[in-house]
Amino acid sequence: MPSIEFDLRQMEIFCRVVELKSFSKAAEAVFLTQASVSERIAGLENSIGARLLDRLGRQIVPTRAGELLYKHAIRLLDMKKTARLEMEDFLGMRQGEMHMGGSTIPGEYILPQILGRFYEKYPFVSVTLTVSDSAEIENLVHDGKLELGVIGSRPSNKDFIHHDLWQDELVLAVHAGHKWTKKKTVSMDEILEEPFILREPGSGTRRIIEDMLKASGLEGIQSLKCIGRFGSSTAVKEGIKSGIGVSIISSRALATEIKSGMLKTIKIKDIPSIKRNFYLIKDKRRVSSPLCQTMFDFLKASARE
Repeated sequence: MPSIEFDLRQMEIFCRVVELKSFSKAAEAVFLTQASVSERIAGLENSIGARLLDRLGRQIVPTRAGELLYKHAIRLLDMKKTARLEMEDFLGMRQGEMHMGGSTIPGEYILPQILGRFYEKYPFVSVTLTVSDSAEIENLVHDGKLELGVIGSRPSNKDFIHHDLWQDELVLAVHAGHKWTKKKTVSMDEILEEPFILREPGSGTRRIIEDMLKASGLEGIQSLKCIGRFGSSTAVKEGIKSGIGVSIISSRALATEIKSGMLKTIKIKDIPSIKRNFYLIKDKRRVSSPLCQTMFDFLKASARE
């Protein structure tokens, strides 16, 4: 009986097909043509002498033999990654590419400037920044698709290491022609009667608003007269400027509009301030690359400046 032979590149391609359930998506992930991926999988099946994948409708699923191989392939690829990371760390390498994520406010208003300072110190490092809501960034870090994340609410997942970074204040914002612009404060009852623009589920800002309302004895966001749920702070600002509603939003996102007089902030009666921290998160189950650890330390240091 001939011996079974395979290489790590075949294992990587096989794992992507299993995980993505598609030859075409796997081909994009490993930077090969679909025909080349099919050829590599066929060669692997011929070497092993067993069918590894079945097509069920439009999806590709592993056979029993494929499931067994996938279990060991994941371990082999993890060992390869660990060996590479330890060698890079030993050699003091500070070049290459890393992937991190930021929720809307840090991703759009804080991290770009800080990454600029990071590039000055480490010019041979390329950082890919994904911007989404806090929940999505948590999921991507947990799934290993991002090495680090910066989010707008404290993570609940026990697999995360987290550190406080910068503080943020949420404020009630209205457009320049709103009926409240001459007021210094408005009551919670007034806010409940006004059309309100919310962020989407998963947003850290939305979680903070929910907590504030419940702390005030209300049912949460159900108490608001919600006229829209927008997927970014920029969209919320545009909604406020157009006059369709008011919202509670990060003061960091409003600096330009406040300075120009397009928007105004108003205090909420009996609520002195709505403050929160941004959190740096990392999955403690995974081995950090030298670049990841360098960025992790850099962000912590920047928060102390």
